[in-house]
Amino acid sequence: MHIGVPAETRTHEARVAATPETVKKYVGSGHRVTVERGAGGAASFPDEQFAAVGAELVDAATALGAELVLKVQSPNETELAQMKRGAVLVGMLDPFNADNAARLASAGVTAFALEAAPRTTRAQSLDVLSSQANIAGYKAVLLAADLYPRFMPMLMTAAGTVKAARVLILGAGVAGLQAIATARRLGAVIEASDVRPAVKEQIESLGGKFIDVPYETDEEREAAEGVGGYARPMPASWLARQALQVNERAKQADIVITTALIPGRDAPTLLSELAVQAMRPGSVIIDLAAGRGAELAGQPGVRGGNCPLTEPDKVVVKHGVTIVGHTNLPAMVAADASSLYARNLLDFLKLIVTKEGALNIDMTDDIVAATLLARDGAVARKAA
Repeated sequence: MHIGVPAETRTHEARVAATPETVKKYVGSGHRVTVERGAGGAASFPDEQFAAVGAELVDAATALGAELVLKVQSPNETELAQMKRGAVLVGMLDPFNADNAARLASAGVTAFALEAAPRTTRAQSLDVLSSQANIAGYKAVLLAADLYPRFMPMLMTAAGTVKAARVLILGAGVAGLQAIATARRLGAVIEASDVRPAVKEQIESLGGKFIDVPYETDEEREAAEGVGGYARPMPASWLARQALQVNERAKQADIVITTALIPGRDAPTLLSELAVQAMRPGSVIIDLAAGRGAELAGQPGVRGGNCPLTEPDKVVVKHGVTIVGHTNLPAMVAADASSLYARNLLDFLKLIVTKEGALNIDMTDDIVAATLLARDGAVARKAA
């Protein structure tokens, strides 16, 4: 089979969908692999490394014209026009975007959106959301440490004692847990909040203090359990009580990292403008939901994040607080992010390509069925 790896063209995207490590395995299995020249350059994988393991270095049209195209992000119109009808596309294709799903279907490609993989033990090795969120949580803490105008750990010096930074982490999924672990390594004092009671033990095992917001109704308890490993929207009554606690903790925090996302919905508001106003000058907010929250007032099509003051892909200072709205933190750690992502794709392809190199889309496989986004000119799953 001809496998193509084009360069990513979207702004702020430095990752690549295959690395010399995975290309070597594809070639070793008898596949022809074409990599667009320069595709791995931003991720520290030069062309020479791909050529050394048997890849052909080609132009974009050749890579996009392959039978099986590996991408990080969904192709734009120019890229999609260069793909063949019937070709297979695998990547992070934004499965909850109905317009994008329809666009891929109209192009006649068989598209697999790996973000839609079920959160099961069997699917862990190809869980792109977890592999990339892990990196985002790590990078968020490093960005915060860089922008925060004080030390992170407690230091005892001849000139006096410096207090440890207080870090508040909202959302304890993969990104939040990695942020807790990283901030702890840097010596910070950590508090964390999440709607799911099951994460309390994980937070505390990493050295953080769990902010407990009790549940008062069966509706609240049921929502808190989540679905398929994801949080669900919480009732307004619980959110009001959580907001009060978060606002109080934010006043005392030096760094706040927000990570809450709900598939197919706007990211919830966790940190209000009033909470930001109450924070100390010099504090830092890293909003990992930037670009996926509610639409910003007076800016049609521009979305904030877990904080309504977040501006996507910008670092702004409001009320004396630095607010970071980078929308693609994994791309800032492009080498490792690409390596992990490429291995996710490698494991997924084992489900749809036989050992003989033939395509085999088995719809009885729960992972294949869940990730299939478009096929034969039609959208194959509900996208919104």
